[in-house]
Amino acid sequence: MSGPPDVDYSATSARPPWSALPLSLRRSLAVALGTEIAEAGPSVGSGFTGGFAAPLRLADGREVFVKAAAGSTHAYDAYQREAEVVPQLPPAVRVPPIVATAYATDDGIDWFALAAERVVGRMPGTPWTRRDFDTVTANCLTTAHSLSPSPLPGLDAFTVEIESLGFPRRLPAEILGGDRPRPDGFQPWLPRRLQELQDLVDLYPEALAGDSAVHGDLRPDNLLVDTDDRCWTLDWNWLSLGPAWFDWVCLLPVAHRAGIDTLAAVRTNPLTANTPADHLDCVVAVIAVYMLNNLDAPPPPGCTPELRRHQRLYGWAFLDWLAVRRGW
Repeated sequence: MSGPPDVDYSATSARPPWSALPLSLRRSLAVALGTEIAEAGPSVGSGFTGGFAAPLRLADGREVFVKAAAGSTHAYDAYQREAEVVPQLPPAVRVPPIVATAYATDDGIDWFALAAERVVGRMPGTPWTRRDFDTVTANCLTTAHSLSPSPLPGLDAFTVEIESLGFPRRLPAEILGGDRPRPDGFQPWLPRRLQELQDLVDLYPEALAGDSAVHGDLRPDNLLVDTDDRCWTLDWNWLSLGPAWFDWVCLLPVAHRAGIDTLAAVRTNPLTANTPADHLDCVVAVIAVYMLNNLDAPPPPGCTPELRRHQRLYGWAFLDWLAVRRGW
């Protein structure tokens, strides 16, 4: 394969229907919501977990978006973390409010559900337009300002978070040394730039340090632009401490690939105008290397093969952004 694949972000996960959730959890959620569930929509195919995620229409006319998962899954912890974080976010951070949570135990297995106000919108960047980019950028500026310094206590540094996940920080060096195979299907210049890539990644303890609360996993599929052109940020389970510009910079390579002049944006955005260039490039290198890991492994439970296609697309786009920035 040569070049990045297309990715269907509406089909990255395989989620259960509402009917597959334990009756005890469905009843517990109805009690927490104060009304019966009149109708459940189909589970969404976006995201990278296998937890239940779908809109529900309630008997009192409200619409909510519900996530639910069993205690044996990663999504269980992620949804609980989101339910803990979202109510603590400042009012200026545009996030769907959580209106109810529910627990249940079924056949010895713990279950958790959260319900948020439903926001009807679309994923930005399909394709990227200048208007979408400006809307998302304005949202990132407002969010960064509201979360700098972090108003939430007890957050771990983003560096601690990625280290706990087994971040493969020595991957470029291991490829150079022959301890790892070279990933195929990427830019032909990649083998010549592996040492420079490693040098950038090695800056991460300094480059990723900061006292701002950062989303930590900001992608276009974690954003919604509603019919009033307002941008909403979803999926807050990776909140941690880092530089205020981190989340916005994570969006730039994919916007750049679509023709947005992100290089000029970096020079003029107050989040990045005075940030060392190597620090920005370090973050992009970290994500590129993360995406180059386990490319050919089977997708984890709940994810479809689109996950690995997503990795290839992001790996390519982030490497391309570095190439333009650094003249590779």
